[in-house]
Amino acid sequence: MALPAFAARALGPPLQPEQGAPARTTCPRRHSRVEAELAASRPGSVAASVRAGPPRGVSLGFNSPPLQDKPPKAFSSLAGALRAPLFALLPRGRRRRMHDLRRRWDLGSLCRALLTRGLAAVGHSLKHVLSAIFSKIFGPLASVGNMDEKSNKLLLALVMLFLFAVIVLQYVCPGTECQLLRLQAFSSPVPDPYRSEDESSARFVPRYNFSRGDLLRKVDFDIKGDDLIVFLHIQKTGGTTFGRHLVRNIQLEQPCECRVGQKKCTCHRPGKRETWLFSRFSTGWSCGLHADWTELTSCVPAVVDGKRDARLRPSRNFHYITILRDPVSRYLSEWRHVQRGATWKASLHVCDGRPPTSEELPSCYTGDDWSGCPLKEFMDCPYNLANNRQVRMLSDLTLVGCYNLSVMPEKQRNKVLLESAKSNLKHMAFFGLTEFQRKTQYLFEKTFNMNFISPFTQYNTTRASSVEINEEIQKRIEGLNFLDMELYSYAKDLFLQRYQFMRQKEHQDARRKRQEQRKFLKGRFLQTHFQSQSQGQSQSQSPGQNLSQNPNPNPNQNLTQNLSHNLTPSSNPNSTQRENRGSQKQGSGQGQGDSGTSNGTNDYIGSVETWR
Repeated sequence: MALPAFAARALGPPLQPEQGAPARTTCPRRHSRVEAELAASRPGSVAASVRAGPPRGVSLGFNSPPLQDKPPKAFSSLAGALRAPLFALLPRGRRRRMHDLRRRWDLGSLCRALLTRGLAAVGHSLKHVLSAIFSKIFGPLASVGNMDEKSNKLLLALVMLFLFAVIVLQYVCPGTECQLLRLQAFSSPVPDPYRSEDESSARFVPRYNFSRGDLLRKVDFDIKGDDLIVFLHIQKTGGTTFGRHLVRNIQLEQPCECRVGQKKCTCHRPGKRETWLFSRFSTGWSCGLHADWTELTSCVPAVVDGKRDARLRPSRNFHYITILRDPVSRYLSEWRHVQRGATWKASLHVCDGRPPTSEELPSCYTGDDWSGCPLKEFMDCPYNLANNRQVRMLSDLTLVGCYNLSVMPEKQRNKVLLESAKSNLKHMAFFGLTEFQRKTQYLFEKTFNMNFISPFTQYNTTRASSVEINEEIQKRIEGLNFLDMELYSYAKDLFLQRYQFMRQKEHQDARRKRQEQRKFLKGRFLQTHFQSQSQGQSQSQSPGQNLSQNPNPNPNQNLTQNLSHNLTPSSNPNSTQRENRGSQKQGSGQGQGDSGTSNGTNDYIGSVETWR
């Protein structure tokens, strides 16, 4: 292939070996190297110009060392020698673009090199860590023999698979809630789902004496009838969660219709356009925001049957239910809620037909809300309705003059309120405790004979639990809520006694059912025995019968055969016939008559005792 004219002029005359130079060899690579060295030794040649530096405007590249420090190697071929002059012939703009492209390529190569070396370092470190772990775990096994490379790879794959399975299991089933992670699940029976939920002792020692009528709460609630469940929702007691359970989590013939984006659900009775539940999520705040006992007892009948004639109103039973909470936790939760801007200004506080005046119920703050309120300021307000809120909302305020504090002394007022709250709570159809979610679910199901779809969840971590207070502040909160503390102690004792009573009753019912089954089987047993006796007597009184036709008059054996036949009615009749033939062969030599009847009775008594 001939070179262009400008390339031939640039290269000059052909290279000639100098004196003393090695002779031309047939090896192309050595020949090219020798020619390149000869060309580089000539002054003014192309190779010398390449060694002197690149053309003007051409850079050496990103992070390239200077040519004076370390000169580049000579080109190994003629085409390599042509690159610099050809690059110099390009326009300046194109040379700049090629120069920028080359710099970018060098930067990308540097990043890729750093990434590759980083990954290699991480892999090398991981290899050392895994080898150290394997040496600790499988050290005793190394004395058996050195494993080859394939065995090491297989062992590494198994260990990595095990670690991946552990990670996936922890992600799918975190904590101790998963039954697969409990080692006792394989050696012990399934734990009681209603075990102690507050991490306290399972043994409960009652403090109050309650009658059987107080402990047995069995409501004959017919959802197709006219009775109504009324939910008294006290602030920050978990009532919102329980209210959602009532409208979304109960197995009903006609479930509540809850639409997306709407808080209220339609809970109609089967076949009627009438609600069976009076709560926030079914009828809304029809009697005011967080209406108390005094408001609900006077408002609910008027709201439900207000549009009907008094003569056409059905005789309803209003079953009141509520949820209580530990007073300190409830108080701190309400303070955090007020800090976020909650005011409950829409609460009516209607008592004796009128709301309280501003003098009877002053406000603790000025402005739209009490957001950002510190705990000390929240506790210092003497008119704060958060103090003893549970007692106030469960008691009959008409007994103490509503919100007028001048009707009776404070000590007498507190005593009347506490006794009224205890009485109303005890006579309610149902009440639950936030600290015992599963027991609350159990008692509600047993009280109303209504089952929930999914079990309740116990949340021990709440906003109130995240508030850190010292012992002094806790004692002060308990002092501000001393009535609630007394009511909660009473409610907890009654709640746990009801739970134990219902569990014992459930066990007694199951034992009684087993006894009834035994009596039924015993009746079948006696009936079978009498039938066999009558058949044996009739056969013994007929002298014309052949002994070969009935060679076994022993009623004890007939009794055993009939009992096995009645207890296993689905057995094969052919096998029963074979058993009868075998028993006939065994009893062919025994006597007949009245002595056989008496012996059969004695054998029956022994068989009953043995069977029992």
